[in-house]
Amino acid sequence: MGQTKNGQKDAYELILDAIDEGTYKPGDRMVESELADRFGMSRTPIREALQRLETQSLLNRDGRSLIVASLDHNQLHELYAVRAELEGLAARLAAQHAAPEEQRVLREMVEQDRALIHDPDAMARANRRFHRQIQLASHNRYLLQQLDLVHRTMALLATTSLAVAGRPEDAIGEHDAIVRAIEARDGDAADEALRTHISKAFETRLKLDSFDDV
Repeated sequence: MGQTKNGQKDAYELILDAIDEGTYKPGDRMVESELADRFGMSRTPIREALQRLETQSLLNRDGRSLIVASLDHNQLHELYAVRAELEGLAARLAAQHAAPEEQRVLREMVEQDRALIHDPDAMARANRRFHRQIQLASHNRYLLQQLDLVHRTMALLATTSLAVAGRPEDAIGEHDAIVRAIEARDGDAADEALRTHISKAFETRLKLDSFDDV
């Protein structure tokens, strides 16, 4: 229901992708008729998707309108704290359970992503793929469900920390450390490397937001 020429994605997924890609940013109004035209579907599935996004706090009410939510400082801190815990666990489990093929895919991602360091948007997409691959390599469906909730909220971050000078190079080095730990089957090291990576990303995010406030 709600699937169109866009393939297998429904209205909810299409709107979420549009927020994640920055087509709609925090504070932007979500208009049913405009979304229906954009995605080539009727307003009913759009309305249902907007209601679902509102219940997940990804959209807020502004009078009679729905707008893309934004995260305050405390929410950002809480989000990164939970993300570090869950993704650290994913890396630990990946070190234990990743198949050799999954290890090779992660290694290839790190090497291929080195070519993207001057393209923040492409780097951001590659970064999401990398983290998702680690999560899949954890082979824990319940952890994946919780991480899906976290990453839906991550879509509310209007800019990528990978746009900050020097951050892409550092991120690649951090990714390399995570993969080396997973390849070595060292769960403690994988957990620590992933947590360090999230901590550095959070620190960069705070600096980025402080510039936006000036």
